[in-house]
Amino acid sequence: MAESAGTGNDAVDPETITASAEYRRLLVVVGIIGLLVSLAAWGLLTLVPLIQDGAYEHLPNALGFDKPPWWWPVPIVTVAGLITALVIARMPGGGGGVPADGLASGPVQPQAVPGVIIAALATLGLGLVLGPSSPVIGLGAGLSVFLLRRVARDAPDRIVPVVALAGSFASFAMVFQSPLIAAVILVEAAGPGGAMQPVALLPGLLAAGIGSLVYLGMGSLTGLSTAAYAIKPLMLPSIGDLTVPMFAWAVVLAVLAAVVGHAVVRGGRAAHKVVAPRPLLLVPAAGIVVAGCAIAYAQITGDTENAVLFSGSRALTPVVRQSAALGAGTLTALVLFKGVGWSVSMGSFRGGPVFPAIFLGTTGGLVASYLPGLPKGAAVAIVMAATVVAVLRLPLASVVIALLLTSSAGAAASPLIILAVVTSYLVVGRLAGPHATSAGGSAAQASNRTGDESRQGARLGTADS
Repeated sequence: MAESAGTGNDAVDPETITASAEYRRLLVVVGIIGLLVSLAAWGLLTLVPLIQDGAYEHLPNALGFDKPPWWWPVPIVTVAGLITALVIARMPGGGGGVPADGLASGPVQPQAVPGVIIAALATLGLGLVLGPSSPVIGLGAGLSVFLLRRVARDAPDRIVPVVALAGSFASFAMVFQSPLIAAVILVEAAGPGGAMQPVALLPGLLAAGIGSLVYLGMGSLTGLSTAAYAIKPLMLPSIGDLTVPMFAWAVVLAVLAAVVGHAVVRGGRAAHKVVAPRPLLLVPAAGIVVAGCAIAYAQITGDTENAVLFSGSRALTPVVRQSAALGAGTLTALVLFKGVGWSVSMGSFRGGPVFPAIFLGTTGGLVASYLPGLPKGAAVAIVMAATVVAVLRLPLASVVIALLLTSSAGAAASPLIILAVVTSYLVVGRLAGPHATSAGGSAAQASNRTGDESRQGARLGTADS
């Protein structure tokens, strides 16, 4: 059963496999592992905002500052750089894959999980411009393999990839209010094709459901806010009836978003080439560059440095709500400085690209809403969709993300989102050159370039193929 699921051998009847007692036992095992992995992912995601608040609010107050001084991000991100550099240089797995190479998952070695957790807490908690997607996917895959060997010691090696993928489903479902987005991303990036697809994906979907249950239940039981790490639909005005200018702007803005997204990813890969040979020195230096972007933004606009720092998940709703007060100039500066900080973070630290892509696309959409004939809801939907696909190179997942997060804009946004995704995807393909590969293939090549066997395996979602 599991061998067929892992190899995609369509000669075996999937209905026979899913009806077997062995497959039902596998689902039970996946359910148990999914619960434990979800609890671990919830713990990681809950710690991140606590560290953020401690580093940027409580610690300055404890040192006698009424508010953090303008230079405060510099020592904080330097500490983050030192911790991350030590993980990269000294711990198995190097803290996970390079964010500029996309979402990394697959059969992550269990011994790499501690490094993934430490690097994620330092990167996300201390203010770098990355999200939790890659760390929780790696945590889910590695921890699920570890648990499989404890709850089912006689399990054949051929089912390990299936259980690892299910663990990724369970943990990744924690970072969105709905598990649908997480499921679509992982299905598109790594799901098997053909008739055997349900055999491998049913355990993953079961685990995603359990992850969503844990997400909702733990938030209710503990009273801790999930808004700090889970993105929810934005409150946008309805766009009304579609017009010709909206479609015209969708093409133009998608091209611009593709160029910007491609530049961010290429910049991240260039930063990685510079930082990788001497991480203990250059990762902290990269953190100082990110802090400099945040400080420059705050000094120019009068806004807070925190708008540039972090993944953007906590700031997403406030920036939409306050967009009119911020104005086009401040929003444009935010796109510029956060984009540079994100690019440097992608090549130097450890985290995921999904949340910053959503934030940068949303902010860019708010800037575009000042264009004539383009309502705010339409502008945000277009630029968000185009930016996400430019970075992730997953068109279906990008459509679903934009549809769910901009649902308040109305059903009329759907064709604009699809047009933007297709246009952006094609433009980035041209920019990347004729040798661009699929999402999984490019990331696998990136894994080979690192030469670290603990990071070998299936790779999900490339930032730029």
